Amino acid sequence: MTHFEINEKYLSQIPAVQLLINLGFEFISPAEALKERQGRASNVLLENILRGQLKEINRIRYKGGEYLFSEENIQTAIQKLKNIRYDGLLKTNEAVYDLLTLGTALEQTIEGDSKSFNLNYIDWRNTGRNKFHAVVEFSVEKSRSTETVRPDIVLFVNGIPFCVIECKAPQIGLEQAVSQAIRNQNDDHIPRLFVYVQAILAVNKNAAMYATAGTAAKFWAVWKEANLEDGSREHTSLQKTVNEPLPKNTAEKLKETFSLPDEFFNSNRLVTEQDKALYSLCRPERLLELAWKFTLFDGGIKKIARYQQYFVIKSTLQRVKQFENQNARKGGIIWQTQGSGKSLTMVLLARNLALDPDLPNPRIVLVTDRDDLDRQLGNTFAACGLDASRATSGRNLLELVAEKKAGIITTLIHKFDKAYTARKYQDESPDIFVLVDEGHRTQFGSFSARMRQMFPNACYLGFTGTPLLKKEKNNFQKFGELLEPHYSITQAVADGAVVPLLYEGRHVEMTQNQSAVDLWFERHTQGLSKEQQADLKRKYARAEMLNKAEQVIYMRAFDISEHYRANWQGTGFKAQLVAPNKAAALKYHEFLNEIGHVSSEVMISPPDDREGFEETDEETNDEVVKFWTKMIKRYGSEEEYNKQLINQFKYGDDLEIIIVVDKLLTGFDAPRNVVLYLCRVLREHTLLQAIARVNRLYDGKEYGYIVDYASVLGELDRALTMYSAFEGFDEGEISGTLTSIKSELEQLPGRYSALWDIFKTVKHSYDEEEYEKLLADDELRADFYARLSDYAKNLALALSSEYFLSEVDDQTLQRYKKDLRKFQLLRAAVKLRYAEAVDYREYEPRIKKLLDTHIMASEVVQLNEPVNIFDDKMFNQIKDEQGVGKNARSTASKADIIAHATKKVICEKMEEDPAFYNKFSKLIQQAIDDFRAKRISDLDYLKKVSEIRTKVVGRVHEDVPEKLAGNDDALAYFGVLKTFFTQENVPEKELEQIAADTATAIHEILSAHSKVHFWDDEDAQKQVINAIDDYLFDEVKSSRGLDLSLDQMDDIIEKVLLVARHRSFK
Repeated sequence: MTHFEINEKYLSQIPAVQLLINLGFEFISPAEALKERQGRASNVLLENILRGQLKEINRIRYKGGEYLFSEENIQTAIQKLKNIRYDGLLKTNEAVYDLLTLGTALEQTIEGDSKSFNLNYIDWRNTGRNKFHAVVEFSVEKSRSTETVRPDIVLFVNGIPFCVIECKAPQIGLEQAVSQAIRNQNDDHIPRLFVYVQAILAVNKNAAMYATAGTAAKFWAVWKEANLEDGSREHTSLQKTVNEPLPKNTAEKLKETFSLPDEFFNSNRLVTEQDKALYSLCRPERLLELAWKFTLFDGGIKKIARYQQYFVIKSTLQRVKQFENQNARKGGIIWQTQGSGKSLTMVLLARNLALDPDLPNPRIVLVTDRDDLDRQLGNTFAACGLDASRATSGRNLLELVAEKKAGIITTLIHKFDKAYTARKYQDESPDIFVLVDEGHRTQFGSFSARMRQMFPNACYLGFTGTPLLKKEKNNFQKFGELLEPHYSITQAVADGAVVPLLYEGRHVEMTQNQSAVDLWFERHTQGLSKEQQADLKRKYARAEMLNKAEQVIYMRAFDISEHYRANWQGTGFKAQLVAPNKAAALKYHEFLNEIGHVSSEVMISPPDDREGFEETDEETNDEVVKFWTKMIKRYGSEEEYNKQLINQFKYGDDLEIIIVVDKLLTGFDAPRNVVLYLCRVLREHTLLQAIARVNRLYDGKEYGYIVDYASVLGELDRALTMYSAFEGFDEGEISGTLTSIKSELEQLPGRYSALWDIFKTVKHSYDEEEYEKLLADDELRADFYARLSDYAKNLALALSSEYFLSEVDDQTLQRYKKDLRKFQLLRAAVKLRYAEAVDYREYEPRIKKLLDTHIMASEVVQLNEPVNIFDDKMFNQIKDEQGVGKNARSTASKADIIAHATKKVICEKMEEDPAFYNKFSKLIQQAIDDFRAKRISDLDYLKKVSEIRTKVVGRVHEDVPEKLAGNDDALAYFGVLKTFFTQENVPEKELEQIAADTATAIHEILSAHSKVHFWDDEDAQKQVINAIDDYLFDEVKSSRGLDLSLDQMDDIIEKVLLVARHRSFK
């Protein structure tokens, strides 16, 4: 080739085929492929190859003998695959997938016995036993036509079409390739090819996207592989593979197929994005792995894992194969933002646990803290073909676990308490995997402690869609470390996994008749002290109360009706309105009905049992009770009410706006939901969960909208700040904030006694009046409040500890809990009695009427045009205009905090892995020096230190031997050894291999001699020293030829043992 070509053949198709051949695919020309298909373009199987491979990979093992399947059975298996009945693309593809992954049972007579034996089409566990072929311009006859369609490249496994690749020139967008691939799957094109296909790629030199059969355009994804970045070891290896010379006969065949000049393959080229995608998705072992372990059918829709799901599951599998001690596996936290497929990650992880040969008979328990999430997870597993048993009660949970009745169980966390109380059952198996949804928020109180009592050696894996807050770090620690890669909302938006969110602030202008309000307070609060009057005024002047005023609700309802009509009515998109409480939700519904332009329904939880009041809002709820009674009469049950409203909202066209208070703010997936009307203040995780309700992908949906009537901009800013890569998080800080539970528990009996000591003069212990009179003294009462607070905090901590629950008998435990409740009620009573507080419920109906009468709502004002909350420049401008975030730290200040916190962690942990931490110590100091010398901007400084902090926290080792992956101890020893293993006459690659083998050997020696109090036992340490010394002398020096002196060996042993000692106490 003597000139620069820009067409798809030269820049995409031929380079793709060349790389695929070097990755292990055999090239077949179109003519050879047609011959394999018996000359019929309607046949998509390479039958001769398939027949040969079915014979090669299948054996019948019976009574100690090994037999071949009969020719008749081989032909039957081919016919089963070839003549599968077409029932629409996805249904047929699912039937084929089941055949490929499960095999088929065939009857054969062996030694006079006729039995069924399983025949497999693919050897999933042994990649090398399969045959991989690549065909270009693969002509397939269209349905009901003699015309043909020719996909650019088709990849075959054992003669079965497995992957289709559409190639384009770099000046043509991938959208065209995606559109072409989707068109070819239509019933009037070549669906008969795609019923077998597991992966589809659209590529050009500069970009690539992938999907599976039946994937809609909006769900095609980009694959990202961190270790393929320029300069990495794997990138260098790929560069060699890309330019590896082809076998002569293969090169000749390619030249003939594409009419290429003789010198075509003589020149080298650089690695492209296309190469990275083909290497990542199509190399034989990865292609099989993605199809077998990372593909599923979710309610009939075929889905293939996104890159973040694949890599976090791989790192999780590595992690759970390591043990904290001899009995329990290591766990961790998986953070994947809402809307990015967290539930499917759980399903895929469960499948991978079940298929892993190193994990015999795993049992999986899925734990949530809400009934709707429990139901949803169970449904997701069922839809994906995994049989999950839902625990209906504590006793049923015990039955499922104790009698090992189910491989997968879903349950609510509180059921562990009843299960354990019913029977002190313990299962000490390390092969129980507990997957906890929203893990760090479910781990509170005695419920989680009971769970850990039942499964003391289980592997605990927490899943979350939102980042961790500082106050949740103790719970984070219970699972272990963060499992990388985490996947934040900003990454999901960048990948197109969710839609961006637009924020619009709107405000109801309010005026009040101040003199009338003051007069009312004067008349109705005459019996209250000045402090109580001020307290009452403060409560009802708050925004939450004004949000419930009828005129404010009416104006907002009118504005929402007009806003929805103007933007969404008739488009098929839906809206969600978040009201401040149940009574307000009913008012919004009433006013929207009265205005009459949009349809709406209310979805709330049942009212509180107490007459006339709701616990959370302390408001009269007569209307709520009436509404609830009406709903139960209409739908028959709460479950049916929820189910029908959700179905109407998700799938029907009549219901346009659903009004909620707390329901449907988490775990609710309705892709048509496009706008969230916020009429209530939400904070932190609840706000992040709520806004994610409108970020799901849907045809024609470019953005999700947050329309804010409750002035939550500041809360939104704070919540989004949590999404920067673990803002305010580092390992050192966690270990510093952890409370020693044992030392706290030791104080509990003393605090309990100190509380009772206040009442030692009470003669009649059942006479509450005597207790209340004793507390008439202000100082004594204050002392009572302080001691009660200390005791309550101490008991709450104790109840979250399995150690406490196992050490304390049930009678004492019940007494502690019962007395706490009694003293809390006493505190509430004396606060009212001695005029410290007001029983607000008495004033609630009258003040609500006052506000409804004297608060005037005049108009709704738009505070800003909709702005993308992920566009920092525009969002910051809105925050500045509305006075939010003015006291936020400067960029440089944030960077300094991160830099110095990271330095502190590095310093504290240096001895645990000197090579690793020393490297990052230099990098962080270099970043600080560069910023001080003005060589980098403050933004670059923040970016650099954030990246370093993430690598330090995640312990990201770069360019380490594959055999050490996941073995943190051996990696630390490897870092020590590398400084000693330097020799001029030995290649660097070989030195690295010797260091890796030695590190593994030292790890095994230490593990073999591990015992309690090892570091206090000099004899045990001497045995380890002698074993390492023998290995260094016999293996490293003598066998491998490394010139090590006796002094160097002594230094190596001393330094390695120092690292081992520090790691054992970390």
